[in-house]
Amino acid sequence: MSEKPLSKRQQNILYFTRGYMDEHGRPPTIREIGKAVGINSTSVVNYNLGKLEEKGYLDRDPDVSRGLRLTDKADGFAHSVAQAATNIRNAVERLVKIPLVGDIVAGKPVTTGNDSFGTYDEEDAVELSRAMLSEKPEGLFALRVRGDSMIDAMVNDGDIVIMKPQYEARNGEMVAVWLRNDTTTLKHFYNEGGRVRLQPANPTMDAIYVDPAEVQIQGRVLMVLRQTA
Repeated sequence: MSEKPLSKRQQNILYFTRGYMDEHGRPPTIREIGKAVGINSTSVVNYNLGKLEEKGYLDRDPDVSRGLRLTDKADGFAHSVAQAATNIRNAVERLVKIPLVGDIVAGKPVTTGNDSFGTYDEEDAVELSRAMLSEKPEGLFALRVRGDSMIDAMVNDGDIVIMKPQYEARNGEMVAVWLRNDTTTLKHFYNEGGRVRLQPANPTMDAIYVDPAEVQIQGRVLMVLRQTA
């Protein structure tokens, strides 16, 4: 029969006791343990210490003040907790925030009134692990997709695209484009000499043809973050 896992209180008692002993060189008192873990009753502290003793995490000498001794099993538990906390800190440090600067239309271009993508708060951001990015995170930005013109490229309405700022594109790249008539759109880019073709990835929609002078590329799609309902 497998051992019943430690309760949250018992975990807190072990973790506090290990830290206290490391700092002070002696075990804490019953009252110090209770105060640290939020237990007002010394009998409740004693009950949980008894359970920890039964499970082999500590030894107690009832005739000695501060008569607690943590076993190797308790040290292993404390180490695993500390390692888990370190792993969490490292994971958080590896996260990067990509600013979510607005919406981009995957459909017919829509008027914006200027060359921005929306009116998002500067604190809006998408958090990603550095390991997910093929580029350095500096300068990257995110846009929320509106429309379904890129569904065959696995970009759906509501998805978020991570963009690399650039002002030129190779044929076939998916880019965010600002047109001189104050409209924006997300399409595959093709330079056909005297004209630019902005190609949707949806067989029900027609390509958009514009003069190259009317096109201002804002960035290239690096990654699509699917948004599930």
